[in-house]
Amino acid sequence: MCYLEMVSAQSLTRENVKTRRMLNTTEADKPLGAQLLGCDPKMMADAAVILVELGFDLIDMNLGCPVKKVVGNGEGSAMLKDPAGAERVFRAVRDAVPSRIPVTMKTRKGFKDPSGDEAVELAKRAEAAGLSAVTIHGRTQAQGYSGRSDWEAIGKVKAAVKIPVIGNGDVLTAADAKRIREVSGCDGVMIGRGGLGNPWIYKNLDDGLEGRIDAPYVPSVAERKETLLKHFALERSLIGDRGAALNMRRITVWYTQGLPHNKVMRVAVCNTMDCDLIAKLISDFFDQLPADAPPPPCPSCWPNSYRVSGLTINDSPECAHPLESLIVRPDTL
Repeated sequence: MCYLEMVSAQSLTRENVKTRRMLNTTEADKPLGAQLLGCDPKMMADAAVILVELGFDLIDMNLGCPVKKVVGNGEGSAMLKDPAGAERVFRAVRDAVPSRIPVTMKTRKGFKDPSGDEAVELAKRAEAAGLSAVTIHGRTQAQGYSGRSDWEAIGKVKAAVKIPVIGNGDVLTAADAKRIREVSGCDGVMIGRGGLGNPWIYKNLDDGLEGRIDAPYVPSVAERKETLLKHFALERSLIGDRGAALNMRRITVWYTQGLPHNKVMRVAVCNTMDCDLIAKLISDFFDQLPADAPPPPCPSCWPNSYRVSGLTINDSPECAHPLESLIVRPDTL
């Protein structure tokens, strides 16, 4: 299952054009969740109703974004410091949407406290408010994305509630997915930065978790070229040539990280708005690669602004760090 990039409840309820555009999707993106950012119960509830009317299958609430401007508004991971206020938001959103629509939330293990107790408190309140599941990222707000994700803290949350707990943070391979489940006992795994430019990760995770293969699938150079060109074509069809050309300045970085001589191609892509030329630059680059080019890397950190909608990814200045808008593959939800 996929979540779109988080959107501001305030912007959505005020009918901001850019925010509505961030929710553009296709029929192929099903089931699909939308993620809300905000701290005002009524505004969050009103925004959730809009998302249901737009046809989203799940409503997620972002209580994990660590970015300073978000935290400064009392939103995102700042709500770890206000569990009572968070519960009011949970109840308002849950009451506002039909019971058939799952409502979930994502947060971190804590604001500054590394013990995981703050996440436990929020998870208990989420369960009491009728939420269907919680996702826990194993870092504090203070850590940002430094250090390692604390999977034991995720396990602390899992032991405290009966609703499904989804683990997140530093899951880049099938071995990581197995390990986070062993350590935390989580019911599902959310994939974030590991999927950028590497859509094959999901096949590898599925196969690895099901014990179907021992070695990960490595796409050929030709397949990587075809996939990036398909991604580009989807960008053009959904948001038009101008937006697609701008987005490819970031997307080509994801797909070509670690490949030889990629800088020249990236610079050329950044210096043109001609989509036909961009497609040719991509084709020429991959056609010149050796057959044994390095496989897609496991990134430890990627650029901040992107969205995920099936294979459609788009930059957005509204979202400072939409890591909550990612692929999730829970066993039960």
